[in-house]
Amino acid sequence: MSKDVAILIPCYNESKTIEKVVKDFKEALKDAKVYVFDNNSSDGSAEIAKKAGAIVYKETRQGKGNVVRTMFREIEADCYIMVDGDDTYPADAAKEMCKLVLEDDVDMVVGDRLSSTYFVENKRMFHNFGNKLVRGLINLIFHSNIRDIMTGYRAFSRDFVKTFPVLSEGFEIETEMTIHALDKRMVVSEIPIQYRDRKAGSESKLNTVSDGMKVLLTIMHLFEEYRPLLFFGLISLVFFILALIFGIPVFIEFLQTRLVPRFPTLILAGVLFTLSVLTLLCGIILDVVVRKHRQVFELFLLSSRNKDK
Repeated sequence: MSKDVAILIPCYNESKTIEKVVKDFKEALKDAKVYVFDNNSSDGSAEIAKKAGAIVYKETRQGKGNVVRTMFREIEADCYIMVDGDDTYPADAAKEMCKLVLEDDVDMVVGDRLSSTYFVENKRMFHNFGNKLVRGLINLIFHSNIRDIMTGYRAFSRDFVKTFPVLSEGFEIETEMTIHALDKRMVVSEIPIQYRDRKAGSESKLNTVSDGMKVLLTIMHLFEEYRPLLFFGLISLVFFILALIFGIPVFIEFLQTRLVPRFPTLILAGVLFTLSVLTLLCGIILDVVVRKHRQVFELFLLSSRNKDK
């Protein structure tokens, strides 16, 4: 290929599979450079990857998000392909993913596992449920139709990589990438891939409960940050409904008797109504800030492209 392509492989104790992953992607994209970012592996994964022909970097801060932060900062390319080192993703899809980025100006290509073999290959029931739950929440909140939110197989444009602020430290990073692309109206494309489960002896680093909770909390935080008017508007609506529930009976009693026998209830209704108004105002103010941030991002992106030219 005439443009630079970088294969980025985060790796933590993948000695059983990392050699095959490196060789498969070197074969699939012969002109690409393969980078393995070792995240404190204790099983010799870094040495195996280096012997297989990869350029090996060390990332001492534990967590996939930390690895992605370093990968995106350190590597310069026109197209980036990120893939896990566990040999669950097919290398033969990489060429099509590169084509979408380099020729069709797609900012993020998602390797969609869930539309093909994931639910057959993956025997972990809660992982399957978690993927469906996260997909449903993201698509509902951000009015999108992404089929696989948490896949570890993606391709990125230079614009995406160099403008993506990595905030997560762990496996929440895939969710954060998806929301960033949707919020900034970047071009996203999906291609179905033939997912295969881990080989015997290769263990997943994902903890279903703790990492699942982190992903859900990340979604809530990003919902608050990216859609503040909707987020605080829903909270305001709850306060308003509660204010009506407590306040209407007191008001009806006043109309009938011209007396207010339940002052504490009236005060509670007033407090709830005040909280409703204040929460809505917070949402409106933060929405203005978010809109301004999007404007600044577009100007920054335009300036970055002009500098590259």
